[in-house]
Amino acid sequence: MKNRIRRLGSNGGRSRASDGARPRTLRMVSAGLILREAEGRREVLICQRKADQPMALKWEFPGGKIEPGESAEQALRRELNEELGITAEIGEPVAQVRHNYRNGGAVDLQFFAVRRFEGEIDNRIFQEVRWSEFESLPGYDFLAADIGLVRDLAEGRIALEGGR
Repeated sequence: MKNRIRRLGSNGGRSRASDGARPRTLRMVSAGLILREAEGRREVLICQRKADQPMALKWEFPGGKIEPGESAEQALRRELNEELGITAEIGEPVAQVRHNYRNGGAVDLQFFAVRRFEGEIDNRIFQEVRWSEFESLPGYDFLAADIGLVRDLAEGRIALEGGR
């Protein structure tokens, strides 16, 4: 299992750990880093999968599959409404991660900053949702595809200002 992380925007374009193999299947996914400032702390919303879902009880950032004809931003807006009941303003792209699974499948994740949204967060599909400070993220059992980004956020390699 190898990840390739590419930071986007003003944060650079460094790649990491790529084996160059072509996966059999590639799923395109869009995910949101929903940000807030709380009592002077930067926090991001994280979500835990339910016990009956694939990769049970793993933590992730909200989002989902990009459907045919959708842009990554459109898919994320739709997914955040379906999963959390919010209407999000999708911000700048933050990172793109390609993760190859041992079974030959792969996921291409595009992460976007979300600083503003309308509505109250309503957990519609997850075991749990919570706000976490960036520095605390490595303490959660994240999906393998998210681990490099989690580490970069926790270590301050990707600078994001809070929102809402």
